[in-house]
Amino acid sequence: MPTLSHMLWFNDQAEDAVNLYTKLFENSKITNTTKRPDGGVFTVEFELLGAKYTALNGGDMFTFTEAFSIFILCNDQAEVDKYWDALTADGGTPGRCGWLKDKFGLSWQIIPKQLGECLGNPDPAKSAAAMNAMMGMSKLIVSELEAAVK
Repeated sequence: MPTLSHMLWFNDQAEDAVNLYTKLFENSKITNTTKRPDGGVFTVEFELLGAKYTALNGGDMFTFTEAFSIFILCNDQAEVDKYWDALTADGGTPGRCGWLKDKFGLSWQIIPKQLGECLGNPDPAKSAAAMNAMMGMSKLIVSELEAAVK
């Protein structure tokens, strides 16, 4: 049976990125590292919360775009804050509506579960109010989303 994993192409920062990611997420680990003939790191295989990834030091011919992002569904504002702060630190850039790029250029969506509840409100006016609130935010703020649907 085949297996699935995600390949992340870095210029030369694969090891640094994987170290950040595996320290940030509990139950995450590095499973294998391969070296280039010059002794530098070529690939790092790792798991984040059970999802498998390989980070490749492939050079500068490709870069990340928002067409691929890692989606983190958070339980509460404390989790949103934890991941947002860690991934925007040291050169990461906040985006709109819960999106950000970490310091390596990889896009992430840091989304509280309450967003789905607010956007899915059966009252169309309340759902629209939640959408409008979200559109005005960078990091998503649970209390403001919930206030929009009251």
